[in-house]
Amino acid sequence: MGDLLVSFHLWIKALHIISVIAWMAGLLYLPRLFVYHADAPAGSERSEMLKVMERRLLRAIMNPAMIATFLFGGALAATPGVLTAGSYWWHAKFTLVVVLAVIHMMMGAWRKAFEQDRNTRDAKFFRIVNEVPTVVMIAIVVLAVVRPF
Repeated sequence: MGDLLVSFHLWIKALHIISVIAWMAGLLYLPRLFVYHADAPAGSERSEMLKVMERRLLRAIMNPAMIATFLFGGALAATPGVLTAGSYWWHAKFTLVVVLAVIHMMMGAWRKAFEQDRNTRDAKFFRIVNEVPTVVMIAIVVLAVVRPF
């Protein structure tokens, strides 16, 4: 299995990066939709349109991209020679990826609340939430590229 992973290492890495980009796009766009949705009257045409957009973004793009990110990331981690003894940067990176997954799940719960016209948060809350994935992503990229420890 290790030889196969080594042979396809660059393809796995490319697919991992593509998956991360798609996932991040959703993590950055969904809260923006929530900002608009928080200001739309429940039951309005705008609200109903946003419900469809949010559902499709989460189910068709974000969920598959998150799963692919974990699968390809796991394949990279399992590739012989990628993670060396004494390298601890990836522990922090993995922890931050789990934080992104938790944020993803929270967004799923907020989408469900909007779908049921039960949202209690205002647009300002979602504007702040919109910045969190960016900060986490910056830390992940620095850890993966610089490998500071």
